[in-house]
Amino acid sequence: MVKKILSKCYLGVIFLFLYLPIFVLIVLSFNRSKSRVVWGGFTLKWYQSMLLDETIMEAFFTTLKITLSASILATIIGTLAAIGIQAMRRKEKAILLGATNIPLLNADIVTGISMMLLFVRFTKLGFTTVLIAHLTFNIPYVILNVMPKLNQTSKSAYEAALDLGATPIYAFYKIVWPDIRSGVVSGFLMAVTMSLDDFSITYFTKGAGVNTLSTMLYTELRKGIRPELYALSALLFGIALILLFVINFRSSKRNPIHN
Repeated sequence: MVKKILSKCYLGVIFLFLYLPIFVLIVLSFNRSKSRVVWGGFTLKWYQSMLLDETIMEAFFTTLKITLSASILATIIGTLAAIGIQAMRRKEKAILLGATNIPLLNADIVTGISMMLLFVRFTKLGFTTVLIAHLTFNIPYVILNVMPKLNQTSKSAYEAALDLGATPIYAFYKIVWPDIRSGVVSGFLMAVTMSLDDFSITYFTKGAGVNTLSTMLYTELRKGIRPELYALSALLFGIALILLFVINFRSSKRNPIHN
């Protein structure tokens, strides 16, 4: 009994250290006073100031363009790559899946510096290089979300559709796509989540004049903390939280627990 209570207290302390700073940040984003220790009343003016700030809005729209473009392209490429890997022999599949895991295990700073060195050798750093970098680390997440769904599909049903005269594209959309659709959507949502708040890789691959929210926050925090940044950080946390809830909800629907 005592061991169980201690384990719960230990878990509670861990969650307290993880989420208390975020809770404080969200509270400060609604504080009328600029002081971090004095509560001046509830207000939304920092959110309004954030929306009127050209630097923040420019970084926000740049982030949206990079995130959505990279996520959509990564979803298409990753899905096609997963289908291709699934059709390979066991040894080739193991090699490619191992290569797919490398970007996930590699440190972000190592990936960012290596991609920066590659880009400066052939082109100038800018919006395109950031997009390519995000696309590169998003693809493995899509592949690893689609592959389990492909493993559950029936090859015989697809081949039977072809034998009955269906074209490969028609057979894919009627037989394969319904089975992998949830994995593709989960891969897309995970790509959005990872791309939205990436800093290390973006910082090393962006050029002058290109700022995402994460790099803009880093630059602004070096000058001093403005209440608008509390509002922006709270908004980013809320978006990421909603996306994670959607991903977990979809996962729970796909894998219900039977007692």
